[in-house]
Amino acid sequence: MLNSAVCMLDETALHYENHIALQDESSCLNYSEYRALSRKIGTGLIRLAGTGNAGAVIVYLPKSIRALTCFMGAMYSANPYAPVDVHIPMTRLQKIVDSLRPAYIITDETLVSNLNALELGDTRVCMYDSLTSGDIDDRLIEIVLSQVVDIDPIYIMYTSGSTGTPKGVTIPHRGIIDYADWLTGTFHFNTETVMANQAPFYFDNSTFDIYGSIRCGGKLILTPESLFVFPSKLPQFIRENHVTSIFWVPTVMINVANSGALSECALPELKNVSFCGEIMPNAQLNIWRKALPDCAYANLYGPTEITDVCCYYKVDREFEDSDPLPIGKACENMRVLVLTENNEPAKLGEQGELCILGSGVANGYWNEPELTAKVFVKNPLNKNYGERMYRTGDLAYWNEEGLLMFLGRRDSQIKIKGNRVELGEIETAAMCIEDVLNACAVFDTEKQEIVLFVETAGTLPPRRFNLELKKYVPQYMLPGRLVPLKALPHTANDKIDRVTLKASLR
Repeated sequence: MLNSAVCMLDETALHYENHIALQDESSCLNYSEYRALSRKIGTGLIRLAGTGNAGAVIVYLPKSIRALTCFMGAMYSANPYAPVDVHIPMTRLQKIVDSLRPAYIITDETLVSNLNALELGDTRVCMYDSLTSGDIDDRLIEIVLSQVVDIDPIYIMYTSGSTGTPKGVTIPHRGIIDYADWLTGTFHFNTETVMANQAPFYFDNSTFDIYGSIRCGGKLILTPESLFVFPSKLPQFIRENHVTSIFWVPTVMINVANSGALSECALPELKNVSFCGEIMPNAQLNIWRKALPDCAYANLYGPTEITDVCCYYKVDREFEDSDPLPIGKACENMRVLVLTENNEPAKLGEQGELCILGSGVANGYWNEPELTAKVFVKNPLNKNYGERMYRTGDLAYWNEEGLLMFLGRRDSQIKIKGNRVELGEIETAAMCIEDVLNACAVFDTEKQEIVLFVETAGTLPPRRFNLELKKYVPQYMLPGRLVPLKALPHTANDKIDRVTLKASLR
């Protein structure tokens, strides 16, 4: 049994060493080269720390083949990796560094000067070219890997936090190993599979592509990010690169459908179209299904805390535009409960909170024991032993066909363009701006945009406000609309009246 997910790369490189593993705009690697570069990085990290576990490794590189070899290299050194966005505000990156206390940050010559703005403490900055210029010590790697157990963390992925501090979801090796096995079996991936990646590496959807391709010995293409600005060009890219599988957020699929490009470009080699991260509208899904009737379509569901995906539904019929699309049933080695407020199993059609059990459940939040204890809890239905589960905060119900139906959130968390956002983090950031006395962020579901109500005694031009806010939160968290008010409305309990503010959007 595999103890580390990087052993999947070893197995695939052994059997398919000359198969192309990775391709981007300027280069490609076969599996032998992928493994060798990653092992050089792993050897370099081990030599810096000795054979003991050093700590987490932040990978501060653009989405690239280089970043992927760093992920694998961290695993070869028996340390978890943490992917971060290179466009992240330095104040937010500092919070991640403070939370993670990483042993290393791997970067390159073009980005290293950005780190001068950070207080790194004992964290060591490593240059990519330096790590890959050394040799490989296979014996040293095997000694270190032999100490890994499959519940050890493979990566820490930071998501939005309601208090303004990002929280690091810590996923075990077993979660990724089982996920990759499930993917290859469910979608019939093999050495002929070609995946076109869309998700950023700091977004958990990317694990579908990274580890699904490694497990089956297929090719992973890093789709140029510029193409997603021009969705009408994406079908041609799929055709020219003989892509057989895509796993994209619905926003991208909607844009492609609305562009009309699907009717103008035949895609005979595309076999699997999967989507996750947002609700997929049936109107646009039906455009895809009409244009590409021979493809298999799957609606996947899962928060970052359960290794990307825990439920899936293979679309097997036509849905009316107004019909809800099921999220289906649990993946292999995962189990799903829908619990009422009394912690009892919800009846057929009854709303309850979606709770997840299984090998994909995260170890918790890095360096956040109290926050971890709130949502990673004992299964109340198991009286015999402490079976661990994750309370998602999502609402769902079972339909008459025994399929899960998603209803939305029970708190202030939202999904926008596939990114998970805590509205409280935006509010906390807004309070750091001069003249802001109070702030309340709400989500306009109809327009799919964040609206920020700001209590201020001064004037706040929206353009200048967002320039200030970008110092604290990433681009995708910026409000689409800013509403200055002399005073925010309050409830009888003296809390901000979010219901009234949301109603004012209509």
